[in-house]
Amino acid sequence: MRIFEEMESEVRGYVRSFPTVFDVAKGSELFDENGTRYIDFFAGAGVLNYGHNHPMVTKALIEHLERDGIVHGLDKATIAKRAFLQKFRDTILAPRNLQYKVQFTGPTGTNAVETAMKLARMVKQRSNIIAFTNGYHGLTMGALAATGNYFYKDESYGSRSNTAFMPYDGFLGEDVDTIDYLRKFLNDGSSGIDLPAAIIVETVQGEGGINVARIEWLKKLEQLCREFDILLIIDDIQVGNGRTGTFFSFERAGIHPDMVTLSKSIGGGLPMALLLMRPELDQWQPGEHTGTFRGNNLAFVAATEALSFWDNDDLATAVVHKGKFIEQELQKIADEFPQFNPKVRGLGMIWGLEMTPGVASETSAEAFERGLIIETSGADDQVLKFLPSLLIEEELLTEGLGIIRDSLQALAQKRDDMMTGR
Repeated sequence: MRIFEEMESEVRGYVRSFPTVFDVAKGSELFDENGTRYIDFFAGAGVLNYGHNHPMVTKALIEHLERDGIVHGLDKATIAKRAFLQKFRDTILAPRNLQYKVQFTGPTGTNAVETAMKLARMVKQRSNIIAFTNGYHGLTMGALAATGNYFYKDESYGSRSNTAFMPYDGFLGEDVDTIDYLRKFLNDGSSGIDLPAAIIVETVQGEGGINVARIEWLKKLEQLCREFDILLIIDDIQVGNGRTGTFFSFERAGIHPDMVTLSKSIGGGLPMALLLMRPELDQWQPGEHTGTFRGNNLAFVAATEALSFWDNDDLATAVVHKGKFIEQELQKIADEFPQFNPKVRGLGMIWGLEMTPGVASETSAEAFERGLIIETSGADDQVLKFLPSLLIEEELLTEGLGIIRDSLQALAQKRDDMMTGR
């Protein structure tokens, strides 16, 4: 590990949580340079919904490279891009009766968010954007302004202008309807909240602690946007691509956002991000918003193959089935360790186990020593975040959950020993 400490910036994060040198990976398993095996409940923070090195994707990539297919193409037309657009239209948009134009942005999720916010401001000729408490939308300057987590913000470099935060569903307790709260601010010209160009929201807040918005809340949010002529942007970067059981996370609510940001798993494991927009919002001049790496043709190839998982309902059915299994097992674990004040919440195959501050981080470390990779989330890293591949085998899922139980048991024993002075 010495070379990483000598050469790489102190900003590195995950390597501190998982301090080993990884070598190969397949499906939901990783192996370090010593051959030590780890079950992956992290999935590249949501990039690897289809697992590591899926053979179907790998084969397509190798064939593309062997025939000297275009790798970098800016926004030029290529066979790989055409195949992706056709597949995305026919497999994802058309069956859902969604009419969206596709804009390829820079290769990461924050690029898609920046693009959406910029376009919304241009179309509506208003500068304000409303985001929500505990929301996470990226760390470049514009997206950072809409990200709620205080850890990423600093007055010396973070610009908070032209954004306002409102309470997410449940933030003020179950008895407070935060859409009515927001409506009051918008109706009152002296509230200090300017009429926004757009409202940006995650239907499930991943980094924020696995906070799941209710269907009724999402419907009311869409209605409010229509009432006040505000564009609704759904950030589906982490919880889209099938994570909640449907390809888009907003499908369960039956809403139709004006824009949708996608990244992470849409690239089949490779860097790719895109913005979906209603056709009438596509008011860009040619070249008005550009970027060198918005034409990642290897990602187009990988993405086209990965979209084949959505040719039928098999994957969606499996996600729902595995999600219920995870929920049941996590509830059993929560019941077994009441001393950690556990709370289970989630949807599909994104779940959180909220516990007493410090316990989630300790559990993650204990689990790593036992051969499981899992991260934390929430404002205080108080939530153990379950984000396995959608294709994970049930045997590995069961084994991984067993490691979590063993890790919590070890922590409980350590605390008991400290209490008794042993």
